[in-house]
Amino acid sequence: MRVDFVANASHELRTPLASILGFIETLNEEAGEDPALRARFLKVMFDEARRMQRLVEDLISLSRIEAEKYRLPGERLDLGELLEDVAAEIAAARSPRAGDVSVTIDPGLPAVTGDEAQLSQLFHNVIGNAMKYGRANTPVRVSLSLNRSKLVQLVVRDEGEGIAPQHIPRLTERFYRVDAGRSRSVGGTGLGLAIVKHIVERHRGRLDIASRVGIGTTVTIALPAAEAETAVATPTAAKA
Repeated sequence: MRVDFVANASHELRTPLASILGFIETLNEEAGEDPALRARFLKVMFDEARRMQRLVEDLISLSRIEAEKYRLPGERLDLGELLEDVAAEIAAARSPRAGDVSVTIDPGLPAVTGDEAQLSQLFHNVIGNAMKYGRANTPVRVSLSLNRSKLVQLVVRDEGEGIAPQHIPRLTERFYRVDAGRSRSVGGTGLGLAIVKHIVERHRGRLDIASRVGIGTTVTIALPAAEAETAVATPTAAKA
């Protein structure tokens, strides 16, 4: 698995790097004299460099999460507040699909014990995927509630092309893509759901992905509520 991972990571980095080097070589020749052509090439180089940057950031993130896999997080977090913050960040980024995202948070949800940075990344990855792969101008519905098992449950639904059943078990594998060309065109690194899976495992939660071709995809993540804080009795002074 490690050999495959290194091979896949090397391939993913080599592709944009080869593109950048090729355009630099072309710009050093006569193509660099044409302002319009130079601007087009520079844009391609910038996009490829950003793609490499996203991949390196995801590789570092995945490495850190895996290193902490057996270390239980210790913060008490209000997932509702965290989701509201993430929704505000998505809106502020002014993505063309930001207006399609609707968020529903049930009141009175219990706290969870978690890692704030990782859970924020989880929200961004799952909602971001729904925005990328859902059809334009269709809703991305995000809800946070308490399920029947008393777990705090995040559900993200999109109305995209959907995923064929044979692909679903492999979606959380590193670098696995249902459609490699489309994934790269929308900025996917092939690591987003692998990161989500490891974050869920570290938080002792559950991840479920359901999809229907032509209908859309639903991602459900359930996390255990934090144990209720117990009051510590203060000893009273002994009477003389």
